[in-house]
Amino acid sequence: MEKINDILGYKNLKIYQDSQYFSFSLDSVFLANYSTIRLKDKNIVDFCTGNAVIPLILSKRCNRIIDAVEIQNNVFALAKKSVEYNNLGNRINLYNMNVIDFSNVNDNINKYDLVLCNPPFFKNIESSIKNISYEKAVARHEILINLDQVCYCANKVLKEKGNFCIVHRTERLLDIFDSFRKYNIEPKRVKFIYESIDKQSSIVLIEGQKCGNPGLFIDRPLVMYNSDGSISDEYKRMQEEVIR
Repeated sequence: MEKINDILGYKNLKIYQDSQYFSFSLDSVFLANYSTIRLKDKNIVDFCTGNAVIPLILSKRCNRIIDAVEIQNNVFALAKKSVEYNNLGNRINLYNMNVIDFSNVNDNINKYDLVLCNPPFFKNIESSIKNISYEKAVARHEILINLDQVCYCANKVLKEKGNFCIVHRTERLLDIFDSFRKYNIEPKRVKFIYESIDKQSSIVLIEGQKCGNPGLFIDRPLVMYNSDGSISDEYKRMQEEVIR
């Protein structure tokens, strides 16, 4: 069922969602806020944008024009409604196409200063997708695009010294590093997300630079909840900073 919701921590920013499809998660909120937007950066694109939560948040962080790419027609329609509802049609350009095809458009090659992506996390194992809808399977599993292809496309559209920022499962960290370096994207920053201090990290944020120099910085981890289940001071502070 289609509905309209607030985006966590943001006043006057709404998003259309549908329970049949994959709804946006905290992963996307973390990614949109973690990415570095430099003063010189003019061109930004979000791969696998879903219902456009990342470009919507980015529109509050900067005044740049933001491109966003989503292959699924029904999910793209939700993104379009969200952008129109928030009166951001002049700031966010939506493309209903495969990221691979988008990266092959001549005008997009070496164009972007920043690429973001919250890609499908899981490898395409048939037994793991048989009980979910096709739309959710595509959002969660590497059916239409995989990690290696995402990194290849990021390399194609990035300018030299452009940044690529991604959120993924921590268990696939080595796969991410391998694909980054395979396509000449040097990992520069990493931040681990923990649901609570007594659990392993399940989510990681990674920012790399095309043709970047070696040198990796590990940011302070984010622990979302205390051992008693209460929200951590850092997570609460992050939400308050977003609202301001």
